[in-house]
Amino acid sequence: MAQYIFKRFVSMIITLWLIVTVTFFLMHAVPGSPFDRDGKEANANVVQNMMEFYNLDKPLGVQYLLYLKSLLTLDLGPSISHYPDSVNSMIERGFPVSFQLGIIALLMAIIAGIALGTVAALKQNGLIDYIAMILAVIGIAVPSFIIAPLLIKYFAVEWKLLPVATWGTWKHAVLPAAALAVGPIATIARLTRANLIEVLTQDYIETARAKGLSPLTIILKHALRNAILPVVTLLGALLANVLTGSFVIEKIFAIPGMGKYFVDGINNRDYAVIMGTTVFYSALLIFLMFLVDIVYGFIDPRIKLYRKEA
Repeated sequence: MAQYIFKRFVSMIITLWLIVTVTFFLMHAVPGSPFDRDGKEANANVVQNMMEFYNLDKPLGVQYLLYLKSLLTLDLGPSISHYPDSVNSMIERGFPVSFQLGIIALLMAIIAGIALGTVAALKQNGLIDYIAMILAVIGIAVPSFIIAPLLIKYFAVEWKLLPVATWGTWKHAVLPAAALAVGPIATIARLTRANLIEVLTQDYIETARAKGLSPLTIILKHALRNAILPVVTLLGALLANVLTGSFVIEKIFAIPGMGKYFVDGINNRDYAVIMGTTVFYSALLIFLMFLVDIVYGFIDPRIKLYRKEA
């Protein structure tokens, strides 16, 4: 176990370094300046002072090394467009909101997706199965930023059941979380259905039936446990997906999360904010995938996290 964790840790560090490197040089390769405003650059002396303050007057290789050095101390630097705010403080304010929204959306997706996939598998080739899979295809095909205005129109404007914007009570989270959850629900439902249909044909399921176990016990205790293993593998990626996908949704619903700062950073060419949010979410995704690997090994005893020495 220790050997496996060490190897995965090293691979995580290498992967994160590659992401940082590629993002850094691609970002600086884009034409333009963070000090441009409406196509006009500020006073030359002011720009020069700001370039020196943010180390942008140095050669690109030196800037890269300085950024890596700051990363080692977990310092993501000061924001250009929100000075004197630091990127660290912006993440501290925005990420808890984005994380809450992402967790709610993921819980919605897991519960609804597994339930929908299970019902579709048990009613294979029936009307319910066809309806469930049509809904799943629509959920995958239609992006969340199309779903969001529809939810606002009906649930907030016409029916006045839920608030339309900002962040506060649980009611404010329902519509944006639902918009984020539609795609993952469809993915989980299709995956659960396909795997559950296969599992239900296995010999140990027939044995369980021969023992006189109730259908509910067979589904919940034996079949579904193995059928959702691929879903567990996707959880890390799905959480990262809803967190990063929430950028647009947060903008639509005026939620004060990471999306607000990320979109503003792109619009203002704020190098520190762009790099900081990219590095933060990349590290989060890599760490979540690592946790999923560990959990997957405990859920399925057939999978070994390490090989015993002869």
